[in-house]
Amino acid sequence: MSDHAHDSHTGPIKTPAQLLWTSFFFFVAPVFIIIGLVYYVTSGDKPAAGAVNPELATAIRIQRVGSVELRDANRVPATGEAVYAAQCAACHTPGLVGAPKFGDATAWSPRLGQGYDALLTAVLKGKGAMGAQGGGAFSDLELGRAVVHLANAAGGQLAEPAAPAAPGAAPAAAAAPATEVAPVAAAAPPATATAPAAASVNAGEALYNQACAVCHTAGVAGAPKLGDKAAWAPRLGAGVDGLTASTLKGKGAMPPKGGSTASEADIRASVQFMLASLK
Repeated sequence: MSDHAHDSHTGPIKTPAQLLWTSFFFFVAPVFIIIGLVYYVTSGDKPAAGAVNPELATAIRIQRVGSVELRDANRVPATGEAVYAAQCAACHTPGLVGAPKFGDATAWSPRLGQGYDALLTAVLKGKGAMGAQGGGAFSDLELGRAVVHLANAAGGQLAEPAAPAAPGAAPAAAAAPATEVAPVAAAAPPATATAPAAASVNAGEALYNQACAVCHTAGVAGAPKLGDKAAWAPRLGAGVDGLTASTLKGKGAMPPKGGSTASEADIRASVQFMLASLK
């Protein structure tokens, strides 16, 4: 009877071999199972970019890769200060993504030693988070003036590049007799009704290319990327009026008017252009 009582208090493990296998299945095996699961998850094929949102992926694939812009070849080139305000201030005023701040002699000191040509080349080709042409659409001469404006504000002594003289302008003026009366220019035909509409449509894209693209193309400092529906979704409730007001006043890292000197109408047009990219 005492033997029976002793057996009733004995556990299922009666031999060293059983203890060894029990320890293996309860302690060692789970570790290997977890390692196997982690390896399976991390080494599995990842979905292609845009697979979660096929509509966005399609939009990215078919978006245009270039644009044609007609410019007035006879317009007066913008000053360095104007180009800086329209295109460079958005990053160089607050010093976003490593951009040397305007007037910061310490940050600009190693760059000034490179000289004007090297600084202009960096702007034209792009460097770091700054896209080619500074992310905008100004001419090489205008960007050169902006480089000089930035450099000299930090203690540089660079000479501003001059606009090239129009070919043949001087000989033509010399050939004209002093007493000759200039012919009266023919009256220009009245502008068609569609011209203002076309100008307003292009104004938004032009301002985006000059002042907004530098941050909104790459998503710098939390700026929602152009065409990114997920990033724009929580902002759409504000509507065109609310988004225009935020741009005019500035928000987060974005300075007032996006660092540009554009009019309220052009700011509104740029907001409409960015919203149109979401359709």
